[in-house]
Amino acid sequence: MEAEALKFFIACVTAAGFGIAIAAFGCGIGQGMGLKSAVEGIARNPESSGKVTVTLLIGLAMIESLCIYALVISLILIYAHPQAAAIAGLFAH
Repeated sequence: MEAEALKFFIACVTAAGFGIAIAAFGCGIGQGMGLKSAVEGIARNPESSGKVTVTLLIGLAMIESLCIYALVISLILIYAHPQAAAIAGLFAH
């Protein structure tokens, strides 16, 4: 039972690591594309910089929230699973 619990824990940690890495990569690409488009829009029409900046900041916050959701799911995978007591027992020895 303990070996199975340890394998499950390793799988959860691996999945959490890959999940947060993919989420951070995707959010970084999305934020970069959004910033690029906002700068291009301001360069073409400098009078609209106020509206573009506000919209950009709201959009970046929404994109960043996706990465935070992935972090929450990763933490749930690591710390809140049914075999947590068995794994804690393994590390207590």
